[in-house]
Amino acid sequence: MSTKLNVLEHVMVPDHKIMSDEEVTELLTRYNISTDQLPKVYHDDPAVKSIGASADDVIRIIRTSHTAGRAEAYRLVIKRPKK
Repeated sequence: MSTKLNVLEHVMVPDHKIMSDEEVTELLTRYNISTDQLPKVYHDDPAVKSIGASADDVIRIIRTSHTAGRAEAYRLVIKRPKK
């Protein structure tokens, strides 16, 4: 018996969304950075796989926060290096 688990439905996993090219350009311009300066996440991360993201996509992660109300984080999807 196999049961598929959708990690995005778990209460502890924040909302993950793939950003459009326009949104990425706006983000990079706002903070005057390049994609290489964003924090990274591997392409085989369960949440990344669940939303269908691939290498070089930028993901917006939205968390609810008791202090900030809503906190956004951004990650660049990269391939895991081969051993």
